[in-house]
Amino acid sequence: MAAKHPDLVLGFADEVWWSREAQPALHAWSDDKPVRLVEKTVPAKDPGGKAVACYGLYVPIAHHMLWRFVQGRPVSGVTCTFLAWLATYFTAQGTRALVLIWDNASWHVSQTVREWITVDNRQAKRDGGCRIMVCRLPSKSPWLNPIEPKWVHGKRAVVEPARVLSMPELMQRVCTYYQCELTDPIAQPDC
Repeated sequence: MAAKHPDLVLGFADEVWWSREAQPALHAWSDDKPVRLVEKTVPAKDPGGKAVACYGLYVPIAHHMLWRFVQGRPVSGVTCTFLAWLATYFTAQGTRALVLIWDNASWHVSQTVREWITVDNRQAKRDGGCRIMVCRLPSKSPWLNPIEPKWVHGKRAVVEPARVLSMPELMQRVCTYYQCELTDPIAQPDC
């Protein structure tokens, strides 16, 4: 349906953690010695933390990724902020509706998020903005979401085999790989 209507966009959303310590599964060929990744640990007093979370949206028809890093962890309030950012972005693009496909994470199906979507859709219909139509994937079926392989490839591309990346360096590498703008991370709500 979204492919037939130029004012609709189909997008697959999910969240991911980018670790400064954990190494993704990698395979490599070597003529003599096997390639080894060095086990890394972030110093306990490092202000950057061990990992950073981000929300992402993959638009397959445009082969385009949109995303925002998060200060802290994904929760309902942060999800609402991410959805508001997406609605603003797609409204500026002239999109009437975003068909959003994602899983059943607790911060996706919470009452706070469902109410926010309802209120925002009413306002978008009244004022001419982008509405969000949510379709949920079945539980425990990550292979149905085409954003999942994008995360795996990104983690392999930004890995540093022998040293711990600083948090700003990690975030910049991720944005460079996905060719997206590094924006301010979404802050945790006060509630």
